[in-house]
Amino acid sequence: MDQFIKLAEENREILAPLAARVREAVTLCALVWAVWALARQWGVLMAQDELQRRNEERVDWGRCPHCGARLESKGSNPRKMLTLLGLIHWRRKVGRCPNGCAVGHVVPLDESLGISLRQQTCDSVKKLGCELAVFVPFETAARFLKKLTGVAASGDSIWGWVQTAGSRARQNSEQELQAEQRGDLPPEEPRAVSVSKLPLALAADALQVPLRAQQGMPDGPVDWREAKVGLVVRLAERRTKKGKPVTVLAQRRVVAVRGDVEKFEARFRLEAIRQGLLTARDILWLSDGGVWLWKLLDRLRARCPAMVAVLDFYHAAQNLWKGIEKCFAGDEEAARNYFADARHELRHGDPDTVLHGLQAALALPDLSEEARKLLTNAYEYLLAHRDHIDYALFKTLGLPIGSGIIESAVKWLVQQRFKCVGMRWSESGFDNLLELRVAWANNRFDDLFPLVA
Repeated sequence: MDQFIKLAEENREILAPLAARVREAVTLCALVWAVWALARQWGVLMAQDELQRRNEERVDWGRCPHCGARLESKGSNPRKMLTLLGLIHWRRKVGRCPNGCAVGHVVPLDESLGISLRQQTCDSVKKLGCELAVFVPFETAARFLKKLTGVAASGDSIWGWVQTAGSRARQNSEQELQAEQRGDLPPEEPRAVSVSKLPLALAADALQVPLRAQQGMPDGPVDWREAKVGLVVRLAERRTKKGKPVTVLAQRRVVAVRGDVEKFEARFRLEAIRQGLLTARDILWLSDGGVWLWKLLDRLRARCPAMVAVLDFYHAAQNLWKGIEKCFAGDEEAARNYFADARHELRHGDPDTVLHGLQAALALPDLSEEARKLLTNAYEYLLAHRDHIDYALFKTLGLPIGSGIIESAVKWLVQQRFKCVGMRWSESGFDNLLELRVAWANNRFDDLFPLVA
């Protein structure tokens, strides 16, 4: 307490005006903001006082790694850093080799504080700036940072922090993939026993993202590239007030990369293993009819042959309509009535009945060439997915039959942040920010800033 009183007396000129604002505040909001400003300034003074105390402690300089001579103190130099409290100033002792070896300045206090020699911004500020940039454009993140903390940083600075943190996250992912290739599988992520008993669901999809056609030209033409998104989640169930069962997602984890299927598959498989792919009792695959998705499923089934696969019902119905639409020679009402009956049978009845109906329609002699082609495509498509369209059984088992969970993940994970009006991304800018967004969604964002934790 004596130390706090002494600190207040020594900084009366700084603290007194802020304390006066607290006493003069009329509304609750004004009072809170005044106290917040006083607390921040008080925090700056306390931090500077503590750093001064540490700087006065005795230092064991150690020896030069080159010549072995004992390092010598060269006095103390000033230092400042932008923190969440504000700008902090302090002095710290600096040492050098007496023989002039190229070891540079040795600053024990900096090392103990976990800061680099030329670092100007505290990692806590960088973490908060990166976390804001996960959700909003960089300039907006800078405004929010200033509004929330009083710390001023430019959008360009936040962009740079994102590149550094995102690159670090990508390196961590590459190391995990290399370890898996050596046979070192990642440990399963901790989860409650009740969650471990739930079915594990895997889903994936792709979308186009806007990249810059010319490097360094943010206003130039757009080069659309494909990004792939994967979802690994446990499926729970709750009942609405009316007693209707509703599927809810437990321990949701996502994977997203820009690039080819091989790059995505490696990351997706790693996350699935981490979430229990090799130990889960019930595993579900859910997607639309993209060819690359079902080839990916075939490779995943090499590890889990008992995986149940479901073709998105709405995608199957869409292909069914394409086959039926042209078969009624312009009678749209008849086509829609037939489709409604076939769709109901597909959803609630026996898919073989639908297939037999399409097969019988193909035997009609007066079909146009276009109608026959579309009907054949629909029949062959549903027949190829016969094991994946038994929707009445799937619903009885409590399994989802629509790929809305992955379509939703695509929207909130990628589209909402990367496909706003006028956006054009560089490859590294897109990849690094996407890595941070995935880390945040998977509750691993804090792991990228261990010194803050």
